Amino acid sequence: MTEEHIEAVTIAGNDSDGSAGMPADLHAFYARNVYGMGILTAAVAGNSQGIFAQEIMPVDFIKKQFEVLDEDFKIKAVKTGMLANKEIIHVVAEELKKTQWPNVVLDPVIITKHGATLLSDDAYQAFLDELLPLATIITPNFFEAQKLTGLELKDDEEIKRGAQMLQNMGASNVLIKGKHDGSSQEVKDYLLLADSSEKWFTKPYFKTDRVNGTGDTLSAVIAAELAKGAKIEDAVKTAKDFTYEAISHPINVGSKWGPINHLKAQEEMKN
Repeated sequence: MTEEHIEAVTIAGNDSDGSAGMPADLHAFYARNVYGMGILTAAVAGNSQGIFAQEIMPVDFIKKQFEVLDEDFKIKAVKTGMLANKEIIHVVAEELKKTQWPNVVLDPVIITKHGATLLSDDAYQAFLDELLPLATIITPNFFEAQKLTGLELKDDEEIKRGAQMLQNMGASNVLIKGKHDGSSQEVKDYLLLADSSEKWFTKPYFKTDRVNGTGDTLSAVIAAELAKGAKIEDAVKTAKDFTYEAISHPINVGSKWGPINHLKAQEEMKN
């Protein structure tokens, strides 16, 4: 007898070292018992020390990936990642409208956790106009939330105001992730739900340089849990717990900025 399996897709770039982007998303899907597939938008040649080359996928190729997956699979959730330019953002938005895949988890790869900008101005505007209104939930890191809202996010009340602004821009639910730079002993994430209820998720800060793929993993686990039918709040809690376990059990892969530990997180979350 064939076993039914829940399916989710990531729309992202491939990191050749396996630590972030599509590989991290697929690791997270697998660890949460969801069959993952991927729509490739870009590929980078990189290792734990940096990125040394990249290639952007042709728009027609990205569109074809949507078409062939939609005609053959029952996709229950979508997670977006690196969308390198305005043309890719446009085609992704158009194809998401066409396929009507549910549970769109928008991970806005706009600014890295170290503050480096990743999108040009015209691509950023396309993201705001075309993609953000499609989000079931948007999951910006602290710097991305600052960029999206124009606020400093200097305290809890301003973070709450920023989340409301993102809802007003079109996202149904908003998760603003806190800083994890060691400036505090805690990492606090704020969730604003579509019904205006709210919740803070707090974990201890864990000092490590093995943090590649942290944001990807958090958003991918949210997508996996939504695909399984979880409520937004429960999906975020599971993702926060999973990501903390993956960060707090470092593995020795690479010589500098290593990946987080999906295998240990999978093991710990079974207990």
